[in-house]
Amino acid sequence: MKIMYRLTLIASVLLSNSLMASHHEQDEDAGLTFEDKLAACSACHGVNGDQPLMPDYPILSGQYQDYLEEALTAYKTGRRQHMIMNMQVQALALTDADISKLAAYFASKPGLIGLGE
Repeated sequence: MKIMYRLTLIASVLLSNSLMASHHEQDEDAGLTFEDKLAACSACHGVNGDQPLMPDYPILSGQYQDYLEEALTAYKTGRRQHMIMNMQVQALALTDADISKLAAYFASKPGLIGLGE
């Protein structure tokens, strides 16, 4: 049930963004608030970035802010490839300010200890 809720949330964000994009092509932000963008990230990575939807999704909480900024920027520019992340970053129309705020948010959360292998 939890997975279906998250997938529905992601689909809703992507669909609403694509519908708004036709009306707001000049608007870099596409009408999404920072909270909307954070919710889209949290749908797969968990509210605090410490409960990923799938085992192969990374834990974001406690990561270094500069690492998270670099990763999101690389997805945005296409230097880093991942089918879901590249699509998500483009659909959310993340600005540099959004990337910094998202990275700061997840970096400020406590990291998980002892989960590495």
